[in-house]
Amino acid sequence: MKKLPVYFISHGGGPWHVMDHAMGDPVGYGYLRTYLTELGQKYRPKIKAILVISAHWEENVPTIHFGQNPPMYYDYYGFPEFTYQLKWNAPGHPQLAEKVETLLNNSGFKTKREHHRGFDHGTFVPLMIAFPEAKIPIVQLSLVHSLDPATHLAMGKALEPLREQDVLIIGSGMSYHNMRGFMSGSGEASKISMQFDNWLSTTISTADAEKRNQLLIDWRAAPGALDSHPRSEHLVPLFVIAGAAGKDKGSHDFSGKLMGVNISGYKFGT
Repeated sequence: MKKLPVYFISHGGGPWHVMDHAMGDPVGYGYLRTYLTELGQKYRPKIKAILVISAHWEENVPTIHFGQNPPMYYDYYGFPEFTYQLKWNAPGHPQLAEKVETLLNNSGFKTKREHHRGFDHGTFVPLMIAFPEAKIPIVQLSLVHSLDPATHLAMGKALEPLREQDVLIIGSGMSYHNMRGFMSGSGEASKISMQFDNWLSTTISTADAEKRNQLLIDWRAAPGALDSHPRSEHLVPLFVIAGAAGKDKGSHDFSGKLMGVNISGYKFGT
């Protein structure tokens, strides 16, 4: 059976998708909107459900959302009141959540169930653009607090069989995530983001999956790495996706700039 590809997307800042001036960069965010819209158009008729690993959910063990009708979780601060009234009523999928749980347990992971937490903005912002009709069931899976790369690669590897079950697996984070860099508008931040972006894109396109994954485990040694990710929660969803890719080669699927820094998205498989 043909496997669906897996994706790492850069989800942008806060509720940018409903802000008139798109966080001060309407051009950059316009390209991201077009990319997400086209992603939804491509996969809407091909998938039965979506599994999202968001940078905005961490737990002590992998935690799976089992809710049938997840609410909204407005996990951003200082935005206009209307951004806390957004609705995107995509259903949950407890049956898929149970499959995720079983796959992780069978790979040696202890897991937890969550029933009440809402869709955070790492999920609802990009998917409101890609799938605005909110009909495709969504399951969220947390990161682990340690943010350990090998742990998250192993999580992804456990989830690879879902690709043959019409489940689209998406890691939602940012290829660059340093708030001071975003806000500085400096050429130095742009230079650093480009260095890390180039390294990351070269690494993802490495044909040997074992070599690629080892490079990702050692990501802190990359040029510009720690300046691009002072804390790695926005990069870690990519490790899950690389694990779920198995031996499939990755490719640079989106390239853009937001507020002067380079951001990228990646696809594994065809």
